[in-house]
Amino acid sequence: MASQDWFEKDFYKTLGVAKDASDAELKKVYRKLARKFHPDSNPGDAKAEAKFKEISEAFSVIGDKEQRKEYDAVRAMGGGARFTGGAGGGAGFPGGYPGGAGGAGFEDVFANLFGGGGPSRGGFGGFGPQRGSDLTMNTTVDFIDSIHGATLRLRINDSGEPTSVKVPAGIQDGQKIKLRGKGQPSPNGGEPGDLLISVKVKPHPVFVRDGNNLRVNVPVTFAEAVLGATIQVPTLGGEPVKLKVAPGTPNGRVLRVKGKGVQSAKELGDLLATVDIAVPSHVSEKAAQALEEFAALLPEEDPRQDLLNKAGLL
Repeated sequence: MASQDWFEKDFYKTLGVAKDASDAELKKVYRKLARKFHPDSNPGDAKAEAKFKEISEAFSVIGDKEQRKEYDAVRAMGGGARFTGGAGGGAGFPGGYPGGAGGAGFEDVFANLFGGGGPSRGGFGGFGPQRGSDLTMNTTVDFIDSIHGATLRLRINDSGEPTSVKVPAGIQDGQKIKLRGKGQPSPNGGEPGDLLISVKVKPHPVFVRDGNNLRVNVPVTFAEAVLGATIQVPTLGGEPVKLKVAPGTPNGRVLRVKGKGVQSAKELGDLLATVDIAVPSHVSEKAAQALEEFAALLPEEDPRQDLLNKAGLL
């Protein structure tokens, strides 16, 4: 950037922030403005493109801690004073600094101030181009794709071509995928920023993830729970497996199917099937009579007695 620009342009005003704005505030304001005036969001709008260049130029200076110090120092020396070069010419520097061949010229003043040889191509003090800002976006994946992995085609912006994004197997709800170099372009020839994609996993109608395990509720009839049975249990994206229910299995017991959970880098989880005894809402008169006969044959005991004792009611 030309040194004269640092005197003429108020970068704080360009970004609409106070001179004592924090680094975090500067970044937040810049990202908001950059999204608003980015050429991809305003195709064919010359004014928006010019505004985008102005805010990028401003942030490339005051968004860098060291350059911001230098900029503030330069502005404090002379406000909007203009400098003229050439042999024998004087510089309009506050306090009177002779220019030209007879005294310290503009470049010499900055060399003395910053200990260098004047502005470099990368900015004062030899600072190089600034890295572009990171961008963020959200996407949603199916439950089965979050477990087994998938490749999505996402459109990063309205004008760009769809980009292939690999969703790694085992990704969890709320995790992020980073695409290097797919973020905001640099305002002055540096590397572009990254794109951070927040992943939301759609809930499954049957399965729930628990770490590397998968949980599923399995309905079991009253007779199966009492007498025992071999039942079929669904697996995620595969064939059902057979599972043995032991006689006298209570409601809520968890049965484990090894190796049918989530495959991570370190381990393979299990499928945890919770027994859910299904009670019929209607029974025939004959079935009701059979149940009464069955109940009469059971030992006379109150299954709630221990509960009442612990509650101090008996």
